[in-house]
Amino acid sequence: MSFPLLTATAALPAIGAVATAAVPAARRTTAKWLALIFSLATLGLAGIALARFEPGGDRYQLTESHAWIKDFGVRYELGVDGIGVALMALTALLIPFVILAGWHDADPLETKSSRWRPTQGFFALILMVEAMVILSFEATDVFLFYILFEAMLIPMYFLIGGFGDRAHTGSDENAAAQRSYAAVKFLLYNLVGGLIMLAAVIGLYVVAGTFSLSEIAEARANGSLSMATGTERWLFLGFFFAFAVKAPLWPLHTWLPNAMGEATSPVAVLITAVVDKVGTFAMLRFCLQLFPEASKWATPVIIVLALISIVYGALLAVGQRDIKRLIAYASISHFGFIILGIFAMTSQGQSGATLYMVNHGISTAALMLVAGFLITRRGSRLIADYGGVQKVAPILAGTFLIGGLATLSLPGLAPFVSEFLVLVGAFSAYPAAGIVATTGIVLAALYVLVLYQRTMTGPVKAEVQGMADLKVRELAVVLPLIALLLFLGVYPKPLTEIVNPAVQHTMSDVQKKDPQPEVEAAK
Repeated sequence: MSFPLLTATAALPAIGAVATAAVPAARRTTAKWLALIFSLATLGLAGIALARFEPGGDRYQLTESHAWIKDFGVRYELGVDGIGVALMALTALLIPFVILAGWHDADPLETKSSRWRPTQGFFALILMVEAMVILSFEATDVFLFYILFEAMLIPMYFLIGGFGDRAHTGSDENAAAQRSYAAVKFLLYNLVGGLIMLAAVIGLYVVAGTFSLSEIAEARANGSLSMATGTERWLFLGFFFAFAVKAPLWPLHTWLPNAMGEATSPVAVLITAVVDKVGTFAMLRFCLQLFPEASKWATPVIIVLALISIVYGALLAVGQRDIKRLIAYASISHFGFIILGIFAMTSQGQSGATLYMVNHGISTAALMLVAGFLITRRGSRLIADYGGVQKVAPILAGTFLIGGLATLSLPGLAPFVSEFLVLVGAFSAYPAAGIVATTGIVLAALYVLVLYQRTMTGPVKAEVQGMADLKVRELAVVLPLIALLLFLGVYPKPLTEIVNPAVQHTMSDVQKKDPQPEVEAAK
């Protein structure tokens, strides 16, 4: 039997989580290094999986299949297509930076609201989230995916509620209450979505007799499986609702600003750059593949919701006074672009959406982590409490600017390529939607540049007069992310070669072809 590479890639951080949690309480530094080593080893395995993946080969590669719960037809089935392997690599790439950036975020404090801050638990929970997210990108059994989809909420709940942001403007008691509220809201929203999805998963099994994606696809191809129109639509809605909550899509988005605002900056990156990608990924893998006709039926409404997310998220970002909530609302706008690209159902749109998932993860991680370093130094998340930072901490200000420019999709940086492809795909299928979506670009320039102007330029405020610039550990977090943004901005080919064949398979699932441009004959 060949080496189970996909299982090993997901199992390694899970083992690391157990090992980190088992470190004695007095040896916090050992726990940190152990978590970092396991995350780097996971990155190595993900790199091997990426190298072994053949873009022109089978749709699902590195597959594993074992009987699990035989009485219910549940199997432990894994496999990655180009989209899954790209997002798996993104997750493995970001976790070491999350750990490095949060190196001191779980150190004990003397305040009453921070009595429970076990350092080992903080890093163990991060590794556990990594294991579940990676395995969710690999799962080709619907029931296995559902278990992972729900289970990852538990460690995220504790990361948000138990290890909140220390830069809180209120009292310790108020800070604890806000963290608890954000964690419970995150959990309830996602649990409701998951329960609705569970009903749809059971309904799918009743109709198809299996949870296996490959078996369902084969049954559809040979005509042995057909769903009634009404049944397919209800099942699609059950799956899509859960994914839209996770994504997050307007109007199911309201948990995200609370969660990102109250979490530490590394955990905020974990939420929006890693966990939320499971929702948009699942729309491609499950909604479009399992329910192609229902996906086309729901497309007009979903595109409208995506456009509202783009404009609404950007407008609220413009009006924010809190740095982290601004980045959260910007992410809602960006997820609108991703969902627009998916449901435009063109090859450019879906390729752009997949690239957007990867590039948004890198750019948001860069911006949020630098913002976290800034907030830690000043002790405040309020934009008004800053000014003139570029004069006292020029490297911090410069990296913050590059992260912001990537967020607004400046040409030459990675997000530009993905946003351009999404807009091309949207314009070719739904011109009006493409026009509305471009307003998000204008608003992004506004909120990013205003944020930079108010925090980094102007007179130096007394409170930031002695602010230190980025240290070696912090540079080790930020500079590789900036290098990736530059590399993928000028040379996205390595990523598009992996993604495009998977996009073509998805286009085939929904039986869609790219619209042909209308060219007038030369006279």
